[in-house]
Amino acid sequence: MQEHVSDPVAGTLVDNRYAVTSRLARGGMSTVYLAVDQRLDREVALKVLHPHLAADENFLDRLGREAKAAARLSHPHVVGVLDQGNDGTAAYLVMEYIKGHTLRDVLRDRGALPPRLALALIDPVVEGLGAAHAAGFIHRDVKPENVLIADDGRIKIGDFGLARAVTSSTSTGALIGTVAYISPELVLGKPADERSDVYSVGIMLYEMLTGRQPFEGEVPIQVAYQHVNGTVGPPSALVPGLAAEVDELVQWCTANDPEKRPVDGNALLQELRHIRTNLTDAELDLQPPAASAAGSQHQTEVLARRSNPTTLMPPSRPAAPAYPPGRQPGVPARPGAAGPAAPGDYHQRPGLALPDDDDADSGWSPPPPRQGKRAQRRADRESEKLRALAAATPARTLHEGNPRRRGVLWVLVLIIAALLATGAGWFFGMGPGAAAAVPAVANKTVAQAQQLLGGVGFRSTTSDVFDDQVPTGLVVGTEPAAGTEIRKFQPVSLLVSKGPQLFPLPKLTGGTLAEAKNSLNADQMALGTVTEQFDEKAAAGTVLSQDPAAGTPARHGTPVAIVVSKGPQPIPVPSVVGKSADDAVAAVKAAGLTAEVDPEKVFDRKIPAGAVVSQSPASGTLTRGGTVTLTVSKGPRMVAVPSYIGKQAGEARKALEALGFEVRVNNILGGFFGTVRDQSPVNKEVPEGSVITITVV
Repeated sequence: MQEHVSDPVAGTLVDNRYAVTSRLARGGMSTVYLAVDQRLDREVALKVLHPHLAADENFLDRLGREAKAAARLSHPHVVGVLDQGNDGTAAYLVMEYIKGHTLRDVLRDRGALPPRLALALIDPVVEGLGAAHAAGFIHRDVKPENVLIADDGRIKIGDFGLARAVTSSTSTGALIGTVAYISPELVLGKPADERSDVYSVGIMLYEMLTGRQPFEGEVPIQVAYQHVNGTVGPPSALVPGLAAEVDELVQWCTANDPEKRPVDGNALLQELRHIRTNLTDAELDLQPPAASAAGSQHQTEVLARRSNPTTLMPPSRPAAPAYPPGRQPGVPARPGAAGPAAPGDYHQRPGLALPDDDDADSGWSPPPPRQGKRAQRRADRESEKLRALAAATPARTLHEGNPRRRGVLWVLVLIIAALLATGAGWFFGMGPGAAAAVPAVANKTVAQAQQLLGGVGFRSTTSDVFDDQVPTGLVVGTEPAAGTEIRKFQPVSLLVSKGPQLFPLPKLTGGTLAEAKNSLNADQMALGTVTEQFDEKAAAGTVLSQDPAAGTPARHGTPVAIVVSKGPQPIPVPSVVGKSADDAVAAVKAAGLTAEVDPEKVFDRKIPAGAVVSQSPASGTLTRGGTVTLTVSKGPRMVAVPSYIGKQAGEARKALEALGFEVRVNNILGGFFGTVRDQSPVNKEVPEGSVITITVV
């Protein structure tokens, strides 16, 4: 669920790209926000690191490298890393946004889970870890908070790049990790590997089955001490009736010695699925007893490490035996006790029984641990093969003979049985029936992989698979996975990469830019460079072309460049007023427009006949082929000039100007009388607007 909390980052634009809408969660290393990637128009989870991490330049460099490596890890059950950066105010990681809740929410709401549900929820987590382990990644911080459950049922594990970068940047004097799930080797400062993640998975599965964590304490150092010196008890001590196979699976994962755990996530996944398919419905649907939900949400703790980690002790107690005399970790105090005693806990607690004096004298000791089902199944199979070989030898003769002959026959029978037993021992010990671990052959050629497998004694087959990371022709992995112990006569399948799986690109041309974005997002492709250009036929916003073309096979995330129409190109209207009609038409056509001459010519006193008087439109722009209407002049109108000789000058001037003439007055003797004595021209037709000169006396 989203936390709508007031936050200074909410509502800001990070790195000019990620618009933060709300805060989702806050942890020990970072704060997670819901943001929108404005470049690709999608929701993402923006993880902004706390200032004490963002201020460490070495850590930021390491985080950048780890984020790039994690971004190459593509798996349905691993949260994808999309981007990483630092905009000067915030160092951040951009991850795939999973809308839903976490496994911690499930445990808080429901507490202990039935085995069927617990195994179903842990299966994709282990599968995702197995894929990461095969690619060389170690998580180091597996916990319910990092298991994301989408609303549509998808389950993913997140924080690969961040967990690895933080652990790598930790000095030898400090330990970073969620103490409830941390492996003993990390507490002791030893290098972590795939088996450290397996340990955390085992602790998490214990909590899912029982509703509580195996180790608890008032301060983190007490819990860390129990991880190193304690033993995780069987979950059935808290959930009576739980299948023995489930107990063994949890204790196999949480063994203190990493050598006694599954080698990696893929080895654990194989056993987990074997158990799920072999348990009965009654065992899978066992309802745990009512218990309080595991509501404590452990944040990342930093524990100071002492100079000698192997002598780690709780600070609140003096050095003392971790368990009362005669008691082993994870084993009830006596038959019928309700549950295991916590390490170092000498106080009476509900549901736990401590031995009294009578118990001390009774000679009772804890029962031996149960033999593992896996070892038992192997022993049963070998015993059956030995019995089958021995069954081929007759136990007695069909005819009774003398005692000496019967003695010889018995000797022969014993010799043959011994030879068969020796042969079977060689077959299962050193021959084709011997067990061996499948070697790691990822990123090798088929020939190299076959040589490695053959050197161990395996025969192999090949099958082609799609892979986004491993080049075509190289080995992606094996089935069974690397590290799995199998008999040498069992075949090993080499999974050979045939390159990334390609999908045809959608057709974008003809649609709008918004439709192109939606189509690319639906097909999990990326929008590349967007170029705009004028087009005389396509409306603005229409996609004209794409590169690569529609139907081209491409992997998910391939950017597609598109060209978008800006509509027809606007053309300025040329001014042709005053030009001859022919010249004006030619100028309009040269601009890419169409000239249309108005058949109705007009008189114009200034524009000569045959020249353009006016145009429509007179200015502005048109699209190619637009029409410009031209009006042509007939020249000035001819007007008859009447005689005004003998008239008063004022009257003559007014009458001539009314006819459209320009009047020029020539005064003689100052024009004292104001009478027109002469006029030029007079009594003839002249062009409108001509100059008429009158002489006034």
